[in-house]
Amino acid sequence: MANITAVASANLGTSLTRDAFANVRKCVSLFGAVSAIVLGTVAAMALTHHQATSFMWVRGGILLAVAPLLHRYVTKASEGSYQAFDRVRTLATIMPVALVAVDLVPGLCPAWYAVLQGLSALALVAVAVITRGTALKAAFPEK
Repeated sequence: MANITAVASANLGTSLTRDAFANVRKCVSLFGAVSAIVLGTVAAMALTHHQATSFMWVRGGILLAVAPLLHRYVTKASEGSYQAFDRVRTLATIMPVALVAVDLVPGLCPAWYAVLQGLSALALVAVAVITRGTALKAAFPEK
């Protein structure tokens, strides 16, 4: 374990690793921004007496709440935490699939909601790709 931590610490200082984490932070921030836009749009729809289901409220709120958590994990991973890195990598892989799969259920949500959720999923797909790239693989070798 100490050897893996030493290798991770040695590779965290490279410019490629710093750039990769900066891009991951930007993507997570984009995910949070789109989630806030989704929840704001649901609120505006509700205030103007348009369709705003409890599903849309709950899901929008949960996804907005997940964004700071993801950002915290990214910060810890950039400081050398393999556990936080693994969580970010796993969540960024699973969440877009789950978001799109739920949006494809007929009648569950309107098309505009599915499109906005799809945009937030794209930000997470970028995180999944970056966390599996060579820069971060070098910083966090497989256990």
